[in-house]
Amino acid sequence: MSTLASLKLVAAKQTRVVDPIQLRRTKLITALEEQIALAKARQAGTDYTPMRSRRVKDADGNVSVVQQPKRLKAWFWAVDGGKVCVAVRYGNKPIELTKGKTAVETTAGELVGTLGKLRDAVAAGELDAEMESASASVSRKFNKLRGQI
Repeated sequence: MSTLASLKLVAAKQTRVVDPIQLRRTKLITALEEQIALAKARQAGTDYTPMRSRRVKDADGNVSVVQQPKRLKAWFWAVDGGKVCVAVRYGNKPIELTKGKTAVETTAGELVGTLGKLRDAVAAGELDAEMESASASVSRKFNKLRGQI
């Protein structure tokens, strides 16, 4: 008996299409995880600097990969009365969580938990429509810029 005969052979085709909704969710969840790490670091009194890989060419033309700090802006800020507001951003634009409201008010002690709840809401698909509209807005701006070049 041959080795191939002992295996279960099927006619399968690998799909290369990535669901855009899942891609947006993953992108926003990753950004929220960075915000959670930033909030934890600020509560502990330390710095949080995520790193990114970047290809750099030297004078001889050799390409090497180096780690550089990634610029990270906080999505949360202090307001009057010791409260903290959190805005979820997608493509440098705050997402409307409900009609006309773009931020969540919380306390400094509950900030990490609030960011975690927002991450869970994104994973559950509760902000898909808002991300779709923000993504369309960003795409329109890029297409407008491409037309000017």
